[in-house]
Amino acid sequence: MNYKLFLLSLIAIIGMASTAFAGTKSVKNTYNNVSSDTEQVAEHDINVYGGNYTDGDKFDGLTRKVGFDRMIPPHALEVCYEKTTHIIFPSEIVYCDLGNENLVAGLADGAKNVLRVKSAFKSFKQETNLSVITEDGSYYSFNVKFAKEPLLLNIEMTDFLHDGEAVNRPNNAQEIYLERLGSESPMLVKLIMKSIYKQNKREIKHIGSKRFGVQFLLKSIYANNGLLYFHTELKNTSNIPFDVDYVSFKIVDKKVIKRTAMQELVLEPLRAQNYVTVVHGKSSERTVFALEKFTIPDDKQLVIEIAEKEGGRHQSFVVENEDIVRANVIDELSIQ
Repeated sequence: MNYKLFLLSLIAIIGMASTAFAGTKSVKNTYNNVSSDTEQVAEHDINVYGGNYTDGDKFDGLTRKVGFDRMIPPHALEVCYEKTTHIIFPSEIVYCDLGNENLVAGLADGAKNVLRVKSAFKSFKQETNLSVITEDGSYYSFNVKFAKEPLLLNIEMTDFLHDGEAVNRPNNAQEIYLERLGSESPMLVKLIMKSIYKQNKREIKHIGSKRFGVQFLLKSIYANNGLLYFHTELKNTSNIPFDVDYVSFKIVDKKVIKRTAMQELVLEPLRAQNYVTVVHGKSSERTVFALEKFTIPDDKQLVIEIAEKEGGRHQSFVVENEDIVRANVIDELSIQ
């Protein structure tokens, strides 16, 4: 009888221990907020978001939260009501978004790459944000808060290419593809133009014009991924500066001497490397233009013209279709 009582007591003790152990395991899972079948999958999420992360925070289906390694770190920006903060970007601003009505912003008069920002109210408590995309494909993000006296009122955002020098690209400048360049990367276009300018090869020796002590040359034509690059040079051997009014690319009829607007197709350059407004006496300047790829019909020709502002030393030369189709293909791996 005593033996049976001892056996029943032992079974009861084991049962109580099992229940207690199960309870402890349940508490552990509740603390981690992760079910046992997803512990390994969600380990990264727990490390990033902490122990309060739950499966319920996920969207339906095979989704997971975006980790910090995918985040573009924003800059800290302070604004006030009495003063204006100016942000200078390395290229033209094509997009700007304000987080809420606490901010007012706009382009500085006469400048396409300077953004002026200030508070719309005498004060605000809630932090907001500001996002900007520039023409070179850079994305900039700012967290904005109110300050009675902002520490920085004039801010220059450094070009992430740093003029081609071998330095790291900051995390906040994310590259954006722009519609005007099609499938080409704005950063790659800029690198190609800088490489062409730096190498300075004259591969075309029969196209150019010269008069009044000014010479306008086409040094080379390159092609890459739907774009054409024209490398030109303007030499001023006179003592009088040449003030550039405009540079135009036009496809015109060969047989028409007096050309009208109806007989011309104007091609707008998408980008220009080292576009200058004046070439001083006894000096020269080179420019690389990027245009959309095109070909010229047999009865037409491309005319590239540079005009002098308030002067008569205009220069122009003709480019045939055979010159276009012989454009050198750029090897992206060899870009310096």
